[in-house]
Formats: sequence, C-alpha cells, structure tokens
Amino acid sequence: MNSEKKLKKPVASFILLTNIIFLPLFCLVGAIKVLGFPEWVFNVMRCISAWSSTFAFAALFKKIYPGQSFIQFVKDKFKNKLKFSVILTVIMIQVFIFLMVTFFVSNNSEADSIFKISSWGMLIYFFLKNLLSGPMGEEIGWRGFALMELQKKHSPLKASIIIGFWWGMWHLPIWFTTGYVGIDLIKYMLFFMIAILSTTIIMTTFYNLNRNLIIPIIIHQFFNFLTGIINGNLIDLMLYNAIFYLVVAVLIIVINPKKVLYGKEATNSINGEQT
Repeated sequence: MNSEKKLKKPVASFILLTNIIFLPLFCLVGAIKVLGFPEWVFNVMRCISAWSSTFAFAALFKKIYPGQSFIQFVKDKFKNKLKFSVILTVIMIQVFIFLMVTFFVSNNSEADSIFKISSWGMLIYFFLKNLLSGPMGEEIGWRGFALMELQKKHSPLKASIIIGFWWGMWHLPIWFTTGYVGIDLIKYMLFFMIAILSTTIIMTTFYNLNRNLIIPIIIHQFFNFLTGIINGNLIDLMLYNAIFYLVVAVLIIVINPKKVLYGKEATNSINGEQT
C-alpha cells in the first residue's frame, strides 16, 4: 500500500516552490555578472535558473502523482505524433508577428541595422542558447504539468489565464534588471504581461489540438528568439508583441478551433486525458 499523501494544492505548491528555487539562483546569476566571471559561466547559470520550474515539479512529483515515474511522465508528454498542420500554423502566426514587429520597429529606429546578429554562427548559437534556457527549461513544469492539472477543474481558457498570470509574475525579478524605472518600468511590465497572457492562450489552444509538449516549446522558442534578434527599444518591442499576440489570442478565443478552449468538447478532451 502506498503511504504517500497527495498534495491538496499541487499547482499552488508548484508555483511557490518554483519561485523559492528561482530567487536564489537569479541572485547567483546577478552576482556572477557583477563579479566579472567569464560570459560562458554567466550563460550556464542563467540557463540553470530557467529550469527552476522543472526542478520544482521533479521535487514535488512523488507527492503529486504517488507511484508514478517522473521520467515516464515526461516521456508521455512527447509521445503523441506531431501534426504538421499545427506546427505550420504556429510557425506562420509567429513569423507574421515577427515581420510586423520588425516593420514597426524599423520605422521608429535610428540604428544602422534592424537585427542584432549579423552572422549565421551567432544566429545558431543564439537559437540554441534560447532553446536550452527558456522553452526547454520552463515548459515541462508550466505547460506539461500546471496547465494540464488546472484543466481538470477549469476550462482550458480559464486555466491558461491563471497559468499565464503566474508564469508572468515568475519573471518579476527579471523586470528589475531592464534598467527601467518609474513609468517606463510600469509600461514594460504591462506590455510584458499582455504579451505573455496572450501567448499562453495561443500555447493552450495548439497544445490541446496536438497534445505534444513540442508545440508550446516551439511557440515559446519563437517568441523569445524572434524578439531577441530585433535591434530595437525593449519597451517598443514588448508593445508591438503585446498588440499582435493579443489580436491573435482574441481571434482564437472567438474562433475556438475544435472547441478546445471552452465548451463540451474541451471538457471531454480533458476527461479523456485523465483517463
């Protein structure tokens, strides 16, 4: 007989522990930067800090799912066959947003080049660095566990808004490293939260359409990577991303493809996942 007790509030415990793990790691990353350690040490520690949600979920796993294997749980999140139509759609959406953001930034920028990276080698390095830190490190916990767990009690739309909010708040310490203060900091935080809530709704939609964690990882990667290579004012970048991702999210909510965000089909889909 398994004597382990299940957590009564697994998602809340996960969010709390994620922040408890992240804060000291974030401070360590800052200390490494201030003390002048080599750039590779800084990048490695920043990557490790981004995995705080996965560390938290792994630590709590046996209390959330007694008797189950963490490794098998993760494998199951990638076992469904990827749908080409889903992958193509999310890539087209984000490439379109990237082009629109680039267009508006280029019209308001005085920089010589609209892009920060000028060589293919640096572009590949930046792509891989982003993939290993943000998307790979965060999605197992936030989408693979927390989102799916909340969908057992709430509609996918409501669950995505809840997770989007707390996922956004997890970034709070990072906001204060931007150098912005006063009204600029408030604007950046507002635009960031709108963008991240909208992105979460998009993630939830296409994740539920395919049920493979590669989907939110792709969306997360394209958001970070494509935004990161544009040479523009950070507040402007967040503003344009917030506008375009919000427009897409609202359209998706209205269309509600295959009823995956709300409705009887969404409920049946989640019940099927639990079974």
